[in-house]
Amino acid sequence: MKKCATAPDAMAFVRQHGIVLVSAKGPAPRLTEAIVGEAIAGSWWAHEKSRHIYATLQAIIESKQVLVCRLVDGKVTLVHRRLWPALVRLADRFAPEQLAQVHDEHTPTGRHVSREVPYPAWVPPHIMARGKATKEKQALAALGSWVPTPRAAARRARQGRSVAASGSRDSPASAPRGGRSDQRSPGHAVLAPARVCRRQHGA
Repeated sequence: MKKCATAPDAMAFVRQHGIVLVSAKGPAPRLTEAIVGEAIAGSWWAHEKSRHIYATLQAIIESKQVLVCRLVDGKVTLVHRRLWPALVRLADRFAPEQLAQVHDEHTPTGRHVSREVPYPAWVPPHIMARGKATKEKQALAALGSWVPTPRAAARRARQGRSVAASGSRDSPASAPRGGRSDQRSPGHAVLAPARVCRRQHGA
């Protein structure tokens, strides 16, 4: 595994893959492992280079080139800006919580809390325009296997309506496959589920 020794290296890794997980195990590459160039067993906070990992992650998630969301299996995911138009074009294939931006905030007491900016509020106007002008075939090619099939999207929509009708919802932070390393990172709410604000748009 090639090591991403610097923040620019890590950003190049995210851009190359387009969609990566921060640290949880899943079907996408894990940025924490790319940073140190090796597999990480357990929480990366126990790794000897945890401070370097943290500093590099901070630089990436604070970049305007990256969307922090829960696109992959409800886990903290990074999507490079080059794929945003494709996400816009195929937004109806995804659940609202998958496309919500996970945004870090400081409270008056100094604590970090995680808020969600619903799609499409976080999308820059020129990206929205590019996305709407993108052909479906091009968007599908850009996102590849990450796009749910129309049948899966329809099934998810039916399930969403059923949950909405029952008056309950699950936070993306509580997804059963969330990965312990995403959930145990102190100090930065994006890397650990804090208080995710509830939304009224069926998520």
